[in-house]
Amino acid sequence: MLDTSLAIQPNYEGLLRNLRREDTPDRVYNQELFLDHEVQEALHDRFGPADHLDVADPYYPQKANIALHRFLGYDTFIAHLRGLEFPKDNKTVLQVMSGTSLAEERRWQDESHGPIASWEDFEAYPWPDLAHFDTSLIEWATQNVPDDMCLVGWCMNVFEETSWLFGYERLCYALYDQPDLVDAVFERVGSTFLAGCEIYMQFDRVKILFDGDDMGHRSGTLISPQALIEKALPWHKKMVEIAHANDKLYLLHSCGNIEAIMPALVDDVGIDGRHSFEDTILPVTEAKRKWGNRIAIIGGIDVDFLCRAAPERIRQRVRDTLDVCMPGGGYCLGTGNSVTDYIPLDNYLAMLDEGRKYAA
Repeated sequence: MLDTSLAIQPNYEGLLRNLRREDTPDRVYNQELFLDHEVQEALHDRFGPADHLDVADPYYPQKANIALHRFLGYDTFIAHLRGLEFPKDNKTVLQVMSGTSLAEERRWQDESHGPIASWEDFEAYPWPDLAHFDTSLIEWATQNVPDDMCLVGWCMNVFEETSWLFGYERLCYALYDQPDLVDAVFERVGSTFLAGCEIYMQFDRVKILFDGDDMGHRSGTLISPQALIEKALPWHKKMVEIAHANDKLYLLHSCGNIEAIMPALVDDVGIDGRHSFEDTILPVTEAKRKWGNRIAIIGGIDVDFLCRAAPERIRQRVRDTLDVCMPGGGYCLGTGNSVTDYIPLDNYLAMLDEGRKYAA
């Protein structure tokens, strides 16, 4: 259960100081890549943070989302730049109802095939039109998100998008059989996201770029570390440089075991923080000890653990994690990946509630 008497007042400036590791913060800051839609609906049904809003308002979804994030104790709001989408054919499958799930279907990326297999496909593909990015949602958020919250630009998944356009399996072959085509797709994807990054920079209230780019699996990187360093990371470095030139932070979400490229991400690319940690790969407390003097460490309350553990075990895990990760700053409490609809809602709330109580 969430103790609403310990409500958190958003303070994005404190969040930024924490992410920059300036000092041990005076409270626990929360950060997630995202909350599944089904989780958001379940939270609205239980707590009603948006009940005072007019559902006929054309911006009701955005206003309800702001109200929910403030209620939960988040200091940021995601501002979407429309027009960065790369069309693909996904697979639709039925899913087992569990956790807070309200959806009967989920869409999954085809790992074997994507829309690009040849130069003919490359030329025919409907690439995003850089002249038609839609900033209307960012403009609205700039005017309507409360001043104690900041905006987050989200997200620039250079490797992931390239792997989806080929299909991961086909990409692995193409790296050897069609290296020029692989380079061309990386160039097109990377330059598109770079242009999007530059647009985000035009908005002062966007203080963070939170890039989601999964580059690993349980035991290593999805392609060779050297290939990632040569083909994907230079685009991240360019976006980091743009962000830093505009006094903004660049956080990287990447699932899997990416330890082989972490030195490059920290020393060369210059990321400000890393998100997505799994107990079977690198527990977040170990990540804090290993990298916490160089970058911020975000999340790490393992999703599998959140799904299976009793609330009291979750509370103890949160306390133990905060004991290790809070000193000196540079840690935000959150899940190891995202707030999925198969995490029991009370378990997610137990994580947040214990974070509120930690510094109360």
